[in-house]
Amino acid sequence: MAFYGDLFRPPGHMLAVGDPAYTAADVEDGFEAELLLAWWRSAAEGDAGVAPPGGDTLVRSPRAAQTALRALSRSRFFSRIALRALVFDLKQVHRYLADPELRVRVRRRVQTAITADTRVVIAHSLGSVVAYEALCALPGHGVRALVTLGSPLGMRMIFDRLEPAPSPSGLWPGPESLCWTNVADEGDAVAAVKDLRPYFGEDVRSAVVHNGSHAHDATAYLTDRLTGAAVARGLA
Repeated sequence: MAFYGDLFRPPGHMLAVGDPAYTAADVEDGFEAELLLAWWRSAAEGDAGVAPPGGDTLVRSPRAAQTALRALSRSRFFSRIALRALVFDLKQVHRYLADPELRVRVRRRVQTAITADTRVVIAHSLGSVVAYEALCALPGHGVRALVTLGSPLGMRMIFDRLEPAPSPSGLWPGPESLCWTNVADEGDAVAAVKDLRPYFGEDVRSAVVHNGSHAHDATAYLTDRLTGAAVARGLA
């Protein structure tokens, strides 16, 4: 398993526990505000309990961000996440895409874990972005199957920032024989785009699953039969 969470955590001290105590006021204008609004729209589309943002909604102020966070707190996925953790997730995605040095260090952790014996790479959430970029940067790797779970790769604001920059039809993360299966829950707001084929080609095998109240939970994804079948295909 490739771990890189420590690279995103600020230096700790005796009074700090867990994530920084972020609030709505810490949501930055630009990418973070736009991603928050995209999550809100996605959550509203897949969850009747979430009111959609109005046509005049602009997440450009702490008050607007607070409104978005309040709406997301009623969704199946985000209702179980503390506000500070949700803002931390926003900033984690932002930092990975905006900090070239951090991006290289994170990607290197994954690349180091992929050896000549690696046949299947399983990646969840932001990890799917890291795994995709890592595989694209490893020509000649022997990975047979890529399994992405709850992936935001189909979100335009993520897709357009990938490295290496994908062509209009998407860059395939390995040889033509590599089997890529993308698994998304219908109510997973992070995986706002369930079908990756329009972005990466018709060879992506897209599957929609039902994780219940744990729409984005990695454990729920990993225990689904379709995920298991994708892994088995890479090991066969």
